[in-house]
Amino acid sequence: MLEQGQTAPDFTLPRDGGGDVTLSELQPSKVVLYFYPRDDTPGCTTEALEFTALASEFAAAGAQVIGISKDTVAKHDKFITKHNLGVTLVSDADSDVCERYGVWVEKNMYGKVSMGIERATFLVGSDGRIAQIWRKVKAQGHAQDVLKAAQDL
Repeated sequence: MLEQGQTAPDFTLPRDGGGDVTLSELQPSKVVLYFYPRDDTPGCTTEALEFTALASEFAAAGAQVIGISKDTVAKHDKFITKHNLGVTLVSDADSDVCERYGVWVEKNMYGKVSMGIERATFLVGSDGRIAQIWRKVKAQGHAQDVLKAAQDL
């Protein structure tokens, strides 16, 4: 399980609109990595819209916001277009990055047990270390909490 102060595991993943995102190449920016279960679901849409609404404030704080799910890049593109999102979305189709960040977990929904992404956010400092971790996130209002932490970092 990752902890505050540890170096954030590096990754390269395909992104919306084409191309790739490599975490280590984003330094010295601060990076908000928010893991979410699935595009275009109520909670995930709320979270993406709130991060989008605060995008200019994250940029002013020197932070880039990246959403990560197992959805394909094509699904990400549709999600962004449908909701006019202003965040980068990357695809972790094989859940390798989710596993390394400890967010690929067993879930129990209405008695059915399955594996899925736990909604969680990692704030990575300009030094590449994890500055703060939020687990089992409630989507509404979460982006504001992350922004405050990014501004204080």
